[in-house]
Amino acid sequence: MKLDAIDLRILDAVQRDGRITKLALAEKAGLSPTPCWMRLRKLEKAGIITGYHARVAPRRIAPVASVMMEVTLANHRQADFERFERAISAIPEIVACWSVGGGVDYILKTIAPDIDAYQRLVDGLLDRELGIDRYFTYIVTKTVKEETVLPVSSFTAVGEEQSAP
Repeated sequence: MKLDAIDLRILDAVQRDGRITKLALAEKAGLSPTPCWMRLRKLEKAGIITGYHARVAPRRIAPVASVMMEVTLANHRQADFERFERAISAIPEIVACWSVGGGVDYILKTIAPDIDAYQRLVDGLLDRELGIDRYFTYIVTKTVKEETVLPVSSFTAVGEEQSAP
């Protein structure tokens, strides 16, 4: 799907406010409401917009420990990666997992009530024999920046058309 400057303005607006009204979105996009709404639906159907979410401040609910974890698997067959990824996907305390190149295989972001709960999570992963060879833990002491809004306008020059990723 080719995106233009109007599509990028729509994406930027709904990322910043998923509850934006049709009228306000149309104003930000520079369109009348009906064509704007049709473009929004087209972006959703194309899978470019995958959902609308509330951003929750976990520390306002209860104390939490945010922990980053590097994981290296013992074996590197496709089946090993698939088994690990299936298991990780089913654990709610693991809120993000990235397969990466370089010296480790995965980087995980976890949220737990405390460090003891995080360690129980790790122990459970090791007990499941998912092929973890090594892991390193990094306790988050301060969040400096954590954006949920992607800088979509920087993906392509405004006004130029380019295929969406």
